[in-house]
Amino acid sequence: MPAPAVPTSAMAVQVPLWHHYLQAIRSREAQRAQDFQRAENVLLTVLERVHALDPRFIVDYSRGLEAFQFALRSSEDPLDMEVPLWVDAEALLIEEPEATQPEDGPELCRLGVPREGAGLERWTTDDIFTASSEGDAKCRGHIVPSKVLCVLKDLLVAAIVHCKHHSLIRPGSLNAASLREEQLHLSLLVSSSWRTINFRVVPVVRRKLGAPALEGAQQMPGFPEGSLRRILSQGVDLVPASTQLWRTSTDYLLTRLLGELGSLQGHHLDSLSILDRVNHESWRDGGRTDGLTFGHLKTVLLWASVLFPAPEDWAELQGAVYRLLVVLLCCLATRKLPHFLHPQRNLLQGSGLDLGAIYERVEGFASQPEAALRIHATHLGRSPPPRIGSGLKALLQLPASDPTYWATAYFDVLLDKFQVLNIQDKDRISAMQSIFQKTRTLGGEES
Repeated sequence: MPAPAVPTSAMAVQVPLWHHYLQAIRSREAQRAQDFQRAENVLLTVLERVHALDPRFIVDYSRGLEAFQFALRSSEDPLDMEVPLWVDAEALLIEEPEATQPEDGPELCRLGVPREGAGLERWTTDDIFTASSEGDAKCRGHIVPSKVLCVLKDLLVAAIVHCKHHSLIRPGSLNAASLREEQLHLSLLVSSSWRTINFRVVPVVRRKLGAPALEGAQQMPGFPEGSLRRILSQGVDLVPASTQLWRTSTDYLLTRLLGELGSLQGHHLDSLSILDRVNHESWRDGGRTDGLTFGHLKTVLLWASVLFPAPEDWAELQGAVYRLLVVLLCCLATRKLPHFLHPQRNLLQGSGLDLGAIYERVEGFASQPEAALRIHATHLGRSPPPRIGSGLKALLQLPASDPTYWATAYFDVLLDKFQVLNIQDKDRISAMQSIFQKTRTLGGEES
């Protein structure tokens, strides 16, 4: 007697492991966004008091993109909270020091107050200003980053005491003892639910003018039409670079570009979330060792979006992840990760990371992703005490998947576009070709 046929409806469709892993990550996003917003509200309450004490420091309420970016992440690296200065940057004198090589880092400058300027008197007080010699006909003196940070620290302490005394912030949500004056920022630990978020409070000068060096970036493919030009036209910020110097910062622009990728069809941001989780859990041993940051991986995604601009390149989750992996392997092997808006800068230079060891981990993941794509309770939204229902138990007992590895064409395209990544060393290119040839065989392709 033949066995009864199994109804089609009872034949459960097995979702690939990649999608299970992504589902687990997404299950945490709403909670992470809420945690960020609670912590941000605490800090904004304190900064509102700072502004009341000293109107030179204003409160930036446009933080929606930061919450969006925090929800994408698994890593717990510090977050910047920028405190804009209430000053017309275009009325200041932007004085650049002696010429440096472009690869040395961001542009550095001093912020001078002109002698003929009007309405800048509040920026010539001794607490944040150092006067120039009488022989300088144009400049009264300079706004000094270290002095600005010192004033901001004192204001934060006073504001925290005031907010606690008037019960404006929840007891234990913020401790002034965590405030440390450092060279370039002020650290504050803010509690939100069970999570503690490390904010780096940074004074910033907003500039309306963009940087000429960014003009070439406006022609990059892979982004919605006109988005790069619109975003880059918003200008760049100046943040402390040392006790005396300021530097340009494009962090906000890069976050806006990340948001533009989120508006596209495909798995751009999903691939970033997956690699950030793998990086945190596997490559950095749960955050206990140094390694790649979310900023590194975000830059890899931005470059991958340029190298692979077609919508079909991002239509399939696993293929999207491997597009990031191939760019990341290339950068690790050549020890060059160009800044997206300033390609002459190498984000891996001076990082102090063991790039060889990181490469081995990344290549190991590319060769056998199942070992890292393991889901456990900490991947999912935490709700103490944790309860594991039948649905979660099923999610934790996933079958092994049989992934198809990236196509040969991916590598051919990348090899054709090596100049985009500013790679000129023929020996390294040859080495990468060998690596790519090796990885092609992982998916069963013949060389």
